Amino acid sequence: MLNKKSKLSSVVYHSFMIGLGFIMIYPILWMFASALKPELEIFQNSASLIPSEFRWENYKIGWEGYGRFGFDLFFKNSIIVTSFVVIGTVFSSSVVAYGFARLNFKFQKVLFACLLGTVMLPVQVVIIPQYILYHNLGWVNTFLPLIVPAFLGGSAFFIFLMVQFIRGIPRELDESAVIDGCNQFGIFWYIILPLCKPALITVTIFAFMWTWDDFFTPLIFLQDTKLYTVALGLRGFMDPDAMTAWGPLIAMSSLSLLPQFILFIFCQKYIVKGIATTGLK
Repeated sequence: MLNKKSKLSSVVYHSFMIGLGFIMIYPILWMFASALKPELEIFQNSASLIPSEFRWENYKIGWEGYGRFGFDLFFKNSIIVTSFVVIGTVFSSSVVAYGFARLNFKFQKVLFACLLGTVMLPVQVVIIPQYILYHNLGWVNTFLPLIVPAFLGGSAFFIFLMVQFIRGIPRELDESAVIDGCNQFGIFWYIILPLCKPALITVTIFAFMWTWDDFFTPLIFLQDTKLYTVALGLRGFMDPDAMTAWGPLIAMSSLSLLPQFILFIFCQKYIVKGIATTGLK
């Protein structure tokens, strides 16, 4: 009797979770299905996930882009910006986090409190001073405003994550390294960084996803179409004065998600491990 009840509860539980999972993933399935639908069918039969006919030319038209610029250019720009931002974020956040977690210096607690305060600071508050600064430096309409800040501290959230992870590493390892003749750089490079692999991979994944998806920052600092990232390139398919090319727009939107899907599928275990072990003693 108990075995039957256990099986019934298991069936009910898994059925509920499958249904809930389908509801959550439905918008993504709709997007991939609509990328293959005829233009008129996208909204006339919007709930259906099965196209009446498969329009593969939506991908062809979307990849050709608009004007003189193909969508391959926008992908290349996003890859350049995202790659440099990820490298800079991993480097700077790990260095700064090591300083907060392992070194003792004046005003350390005050500066760390300021760091935590910036986590809660909206981007819109600092965007105008940043624009004025970058304009005076002649960086507007270049990739520099998107890339350079990543090398000068990265994100406060990533620094905080790394600090909590490093604090969970026993200090006895540092002391053993000092006895063996290591200086501070040696401790950081040979002891701390290898042990921070889960946290570093987590930072890499989130930095990649947030930068790849970023629309607001490139919108402010990039003006020439040839410098547009994928997020800005998708906006070009929308024309308020004419008909929006919904088919190519949705096709390129689905294509732009593939790098994130691939990255998440192969690295999700590191995300869970990096976040789950952060701050543990």
